[in-house]
Amino acid sequence: MRKALLLLLILVNISLAEKLYVVERERGSLAVIENDRLVGEIHDLGNLNHAIVKTDGDYSYCIARNGYFSKIDNRNDKLLKKIKPGNSGIGFTFIDKYIAIAHYDPKKVTILTKDLDIHKEIQTGSRNVGIKPYKNLLTFALMDKDEIWVLDAKKDFQRVYKVENAGKMPFDALIDKNRYIVGFFKERGVGILDLDKFIYKKAKFFSKNKQEIVFKIPHFGMWGVAGNVALIPAVGEKRAYVVDINKMAVIDHIDLAGLPVFITVSPDKKIAVVNYSGDKDHLLSIIDLKKLKVIKTFPAGKRVMHVRFSKDGKKLYVSSYFDNSVKIFDTKNWKKLKEITVPNPSGIFIVR
Repeated sequence: MRKALLLLLILVNISLAEKLYVVERERGSLAVIENDRLVGEIHDLGNLNHAIVKTDGDYSYCIARNGYFSKIDNRNDKLLKKIKPGNSGIGFTFIDKYIAIAHYDPKKVTILTKDLDIHKEIQTGSRNVGIKPYKNLLTFALMDKDEIWVLDAKKDFQRVYKVENAGKMPFDALIDKNRYIVGFFKERGVGILDLDKFIYKKAKFFSKNKQEIVFKIPHFGMWGVAGNVALIPAVGEKRAYVVDINKMAVIDHIDLAGLPVFITVSPDKKIAVVNYSGDKDHLLSIIDLKKLKVIKTFPAGKRVMHVRFSKDGKKLYVSSYFDNSVKIFDTKNWKKLKEITVPNPSGIFIVR
């Protein structure tokens, strides 16, 4: 009886163990980390600079910078299929029973089945960015045409709405409830498309005293979003802006130790972690989201590339590129719990 109970506890623990796929940037591989141990690698995935991994049930999908797109079985960490639907993939998303990929080259959006068969190709004549789902709608921006297109998955991805002259060179976007928010490379502020009413407007950022605040918006994946507030890493400034994303108003700023890259919010929305570029790329800073101030800054490894909270928020996974390791920190006291050898790690993705 005792042995059976022990076996059951072991099986439950295994089933609940968190699994990570960590990009090995120079090797075109993913390191497999389970129960805080390196248990394997998945090879031959393409050029994984800026690679993205997303999970759908028992399967994960990986997009490579040089156009390869891969399907992985999470149960045995095996590559099932790899295709090359384009030469330069920039992002993808799940919508309905399909996968939609935005390409720089060629200038199209590809709709795949989840078995990686091509269902449809939408020619756009532009590099395509900021591809996002909302209900049955697929929305993306055309970087070279200054447009936003909305396709309907229930109508076999027919275009149902288009914004012309959306702004000068859109380059990334996020979904906030029913709003598609797009940033521009050559214009201040953002564009906001209401996907329920198909109403589009532009917004600039203003401080409490109505002064316009000008800053170049980085990729939205670098924002830390907690409810109606976003922490935006400033470009070329040692600060983060605190923005009310409903009103698009800058309500505060937080001074930082260096030039911020990613701002990652904890699952309970109580803290955020900032990593840096340049001579401070070995540091992490912890922000108290209630007080909106830095409560701790500490060295975490040579060139911190990415951070990810565990699902329960009790641990922080950190990829240290030049230390060739993934480090695990306790989020209560910020002490290092473990270090796992991984060659040139960058993106960290939780698959279970």
